[in-house]
Amino acid sequence: MLFKSILHYCNYSCRILNIFFVITLVVGFSSCEKDSDDEEVTVIETGTVTDASGITYKTVKIGGQWWMAEDLKTTVYRDGSPVTQSQAPAAWTTDQEGYCIFDNNSAAPGLLYNWYAVIDSRNVAPQGWRVPTDQDWKILEQYLGMSSADTDKTGWRGSNQGEQLKSKGTTGWQRYGDVWPTNSSGFTALAGGSRLPNAIFGNPGLFSTGFWWTFSENDR
Repeated sequence: MLFKSILHYCNYSCRILNIFFVITLVVGFSSCEKDSDDEEVTVIETGTVTDASGITYKTVKIGGQWWMAEDLKTTVYRDGSPVTQSQAPAAWTTDQEGYCIFDNNSAAPGLLYNWYAVIDSRNVAPQGWRVPTDQDWKILEQYLGMSSADTDKTGWRGSNQGEQLKSKGTTGWQRYGDVWPTNSSGFTALAGGSRLPNAIFGNPGLFSTGFWWTFSENDR
């Protein structure tokens, strides 16, 4: 997913959102914090955006931010040049931009992109969109009810923000305890898994975890 700007799955590292799976990758601008964690988010507006390869994605406005409501699947940059296909382990472990499909599984909801693809100057995001920054994610988290203090933490944090972002029911996810997602935000997060720098696919992966990139590099 992208931010008005752009968002998509990350392949490793990335800031994790806290709740069920989590995230890191998007976009938006102004924010509004709810009075209660239990208050449902009203989806104000939806739309679509088409990437450079011709794929059209659903978008949703959450607070003052526009986000992609689907995972990025483009294999070309904004200028039309190809993103390197790095399915083989040897290719994924190089310092070269690239994408892959989770364990060659065609059921994956989107592609996995490495850090070098995220920061490539040719821009993997559709025109008018970008990979979200850490601040963009914080704005989203606070709009969904997370405290400002919690957004500065890493790892598990917040309350039910993950439930508000995760696709409703068991579609695309393995059930986890008594957690029942509402997708009240319209974000429709799916469990696309991850791939580590050593080319190992995350475990549990597809249908169990989901990760999204942020354009902000972790310096901690």
